[in-house]
Amino acid sequence: MTTATLLLDAQATLGEGPIWDQRDNILWWIDINEHKLHRFDPATHEKETFDVGQRVGTVVPRCSGGLMLAVQNGFASFDPSNGSLRIVADPESHLPENRFNDGKCDPAGRFWAGTLELVEENMQAGTLYCLLENGRVKAKVPNVGISNGIVWTSDKKTMYYIDTPTRRVDAFDYDNDTGAISNRRPAIELPDDFVGYPDGMTIDAEDNLWVCFWGGWRVVRFDPATGQQLSRIDVPASQVTACALGGPELKNLYITTARRDLKGTALEKEPHAGGLFHAKVDIAGVPATAYAG
Repeated sequence: MTTATLLLDAQATLGEGPIWDQRDNILWWIDINEHKLHRFDPATHEKETFDVGQRVGTVVPRCSGGLMLAVQNGFASFDPSNGSLRIVADPESHLPENRFNDGKCDPAGRFWAGTLELVEENMQAGTLYCLLENGRVKAKVPNVGISNGIVWTSDKKTMYYIDTPTRRVDAFDYDNDTGAISNRRPAIELPDDFVGYPDGMTIDAEDNLWVCFWGGWRVVRFDPATGQQLSRIDVPASQVTACALGGPELKNLYITTARRDLKGTALEKEPHAGGLFHAKVDIAGVPATAYAG
C-alpha cells in the first residue's frame, strides 16, 4: 500500500479530469464548479489557470491544435493561446438543468463524454455521448446517473465505463472502426461494505484499471478480467475524483480531489482536500489519444 503525496495545494472545489499531454509534457486538469482549466508542468512546478466561463467537465488534446472540452453547454474547442472557447455541438440544449462531466477520446480519436443533472437527484437524467471527427454527436448510453470514468483496452475491443451511482465498472464490446458498443456487463462490482463510489479512472499498459473513489480516500488498481483488487494508493483527501498516468515514462499517477460541501471539522480533518496529489507507480500508463477533429 502506498500513500499519495501532495503536489499542489490547489484547494479545488471539484478537481477533475487530469490528462497527460505528451506534446508539451504537461498535465491538464480542471475545477468543474469554478469554471477553471489548469495547466501544470511537474518539471518546473509552473502552473497556469484559464477561466472557461462555464462549468467544465473534462479536457482532451486536439490533433489540429489546442484542446477540446466538455462544458456545461456541450462539446467545445479551446485555444489556450488566447482563451477562446467555441461550442462545437450541444446535444442537450433542451436540458438546461444538465451539464457535461467526465470523458476521454477513444483509440480512433472520437471524444466521449457524459452528462448528469446539476442537482444530482434524478439518477437517470444523463446520457453518454460521442463526438465524431466531423462534429456530429451520437447518443451512446441513455439513463445515466453520474457519467464518469471511461477507457479502452490495448486491443481496442473493450470499453470500460463508470456510472457512479451503480457502484460498478461496466464493460462493453467496442468496435474501433465504427465506435459501436454492445454487450454491456459488469466488470467490477463493489461489495456493500466497500467505502466510496467509483469516480474517474485510467488504464495502464497491462489493461488493468486505476479507479478513484469519491468518499473512499483512495485509488484502487483492479484486474477487470477477474474483478480482483491488485493494489491500492491511499489519498489524504476523501473526495478522490480522477487520475492519470503521466511523466516521462508514464509511471507518475496524478490524482485530483475535491472539497465540495466540506466545512468546519470535516474540512479540518483534510486540509488539503481539493489538492493535486501524486504517486510513483511501477506500471506504465498509455498515451492519451487526442480528438481527431
